[in-house]
Amino acid sequence: MAFDFKKEYKEFYMPKSKPSIVEVPRINYIAVKGKGNPNDEMGEYKQTIGLLYGIAFTIKMSYKSAYKIEGFFEYVVPPLEGFWWQNGIDGSIDYNKKDQMNFISVIRLPDFVTKEDFDWAVGEAERKKKQDFSKAEFFTYHEGICVQCMHIGSYDNEPTTVSLMHEYAKENGYELDITDTRLHHEIYLSDPRKCDVSKLKTVIRHPIKKIK
Repeated sequence: MAFDFKKEYKEFYMPKSKPSIVEVPRINYIAVKGKGNPNDEMGEYKQTIGLLYGIAFTIKMSYKSAYKIEGFFEYVVPPLEGFWWQNGIDGSIDYNKKDQMNFISVIRLPDFVTKEDFDWAVGEAERKKKQDFSKAEFFTYHEGICVQCMHIGSYDNEPTTVSLMHEYAKENGYELDITDTRLHHEIYLSDPRKCDVSKLKTVIRHPIKKIK
């Protein structure tokens, strides 16, 4: 059976619908950076999805090619994720100013994938799809201590869940630590094209630090 990150690392991908504190290790991703309203059908965000999945599935299916990745094992492509921020806005996201959003859209890479393997996948995806994949990066990120929660429903209703997260963190001796390098993080467990908006599942994660 193929390795499934969601099942093997439930503490990171399947938290309960109440806040919890978790320590997230260093993880490698396929990443594409951009800005603008994620709901804009012609915007940068929508364009990143094809790039991410094009490389993700090239790596996943690499065992069927002449290129062999050391330590490879069959796995389920992890869910789409996103790191978000807005210039000039401290702390969380202002959901009323989506046009000012900056993002790093990502898909997790298995640990056996090296930068060299990633570069091969970019070239292979470009060769097969006749498309420019140069915006994609091999991105390493260490989140550390965070508060997280499963949000059920519309993305626009996330502030309610975020408030509960911040209250929980404070009650447990932590404070919000969103900075230029520690960002608002979302993991998308539902496909909005196939799921009723009221049932969308999104992991929301915010970096925190101990109150001194």
